Amino acid sequence: MRHALPSDFDIAASDSTSLSEILGAFSYALDLTEGQPEGHSLRSCWIASRIAQTLGLCATERRNVYYATLLKDLGCSSNAARIAEIYLADDRSFKHDYKLVQEGLGPTLRFVFSRTGPGHSFAARARAIATILKDGTNIAHDLILTRCTRGADIARRLRFPEAVAGAIAALDEHWDGGGKPQGVRGDAIPLAARLALLAQVADVFQKAGGPEAALAEVAARRGTWFDPELVDAFLRIATDPAFWRDVNAPTLEARIGAFEPEDTRITVDEDYLDDIAEAFGAVIDAKSPYTGGHSGRVGYYAHGLGEAMGMSPQDVRHLRRAAILHDVGKLAVSSRVLEKPGKLDDVEWIEMRSHAMHTMEILSRIGPLRDMASVAAAHHERLDGKGYPLGLGQMLIAPEARIITVCDFYDALTADRPYRAAMPVEKALSIIESEVGKAVDGTCVDALRAMVMNEAEQPIHP
Repeated sequence: MRHALPSDFDIAASDSTSLSEILGAFSYALDLTEGQPEGHSLRSCWIASRIAQTLGLCATERRNVYYATLLKDLGCSSNAARIAEIYLADDRSFKHDYKLVQEGLGPTLRFVFSRTGPGHSFAARARAIATILKDGTNIAHDLILTRCTRGADIARRLRFPEAVAGAIAALDEHWDGGGKPQGVRGDAIPLAARLALLAQVADVFQKAGGPEAALAEVAARRGTWFDPELVDAFLRIATDPAFWRDVNAPTLEARIGAFEPEDTRITVDEDYLDDIAEAFGAVIDAKSPYTGGHSGRVGYYAHGLGEAMGMSPQDVRHLRRAAILHDVGKLAVSSRVLEKPGKLDDVEWIEMRSHAMHTMEILSRIGPLRDMASVAAAHHERLDGKGYPLGLGQMLIAPEARIITVCDFYDALTADRPYRAAMPVEKALSIIESEVGKAVDGTCVDALRAMVMNEAEQPIHP
């Protein structure tokens, strides 16, 4: 990572791309992996920022609230596979529905019993529930600790100060000390974390049951989950129907930047954009225990092939970003599909294939990455036209997409996967070479072989 920003967020920018615009667009990827309706992070950010404005917080505090809430789910992909494994369930729908469980042990247990192991045998469900009953407290603690720690770490990689990272780490702490992972209580919980959690609950319940449901749920958790002063401020502004019209306005994405204090607004230069791509590559890879480092390695290989094939330095830089982010759409795929050790059925295969179009949709929202969205999304296209998502023929597959395809193919073969162990380098290269002219481009494969052979005996550390 390059030089970190100082705590006051100063940055010398080479263009006018706003950090809030870029991260607001990326927040849709976080909504996908949490199973939330599109725009959840943006709506939560708006709600928290309105409360912060009502409380008269200073610009620095409002900025911390803004980014902590917008990025509150940075670590959510890191516990997805574990949730799918423990509860024998689709992690995305499980997470979505769990957020709607009302406060209390009874509702929580009823939810767990009813939602563990759908479609599995009685014996499998019984074993899973027995494990949860035996060690449920530790399981819940570890899941939240993993998510909060990972989210805070990625926030630091995004150059945010400790006030933002610490708020993300404390998202699940409760005012009465009954939260996780540290059991912190009262004013010891960062203000930005208190506002982010309240805003999250408000949005989840208003999308499920309307504003009245949100108002009732927030009020019911006053003094337990939530700071009473923040609840009172929320209730003062949220009883106005115009508040909810703003929250749910189709133009919210364009308007959300208005809550980032103007005197602390950040523009993004090329180096910072590289760091943002790398940070979200880490979010993507955390989705599966089998993909640690995958995005970075594909970016590394693509960078090397781009240089070897005569691309300009700027084009190589853009290619590397697209390669790092090629699998961002997998955040929308259930971990029970991603981690399945056997062959996918037809429904599962459709879900798996959908990740390419999700990649296109996510990256198309981000101005500086928009031109590479179709390239990143085409990493499963084939020269013979039998690939996906669009079934493009040879003439329509860009050279950059061909490079990413070969790099992704190679790293997938040489890494452990749920259904097989990693392959030796030579075997992987032989398999790829057998697909030349059908799935992959021969020039790219030749460049890959030369690169790998030149680095033989040297471990790759992108």
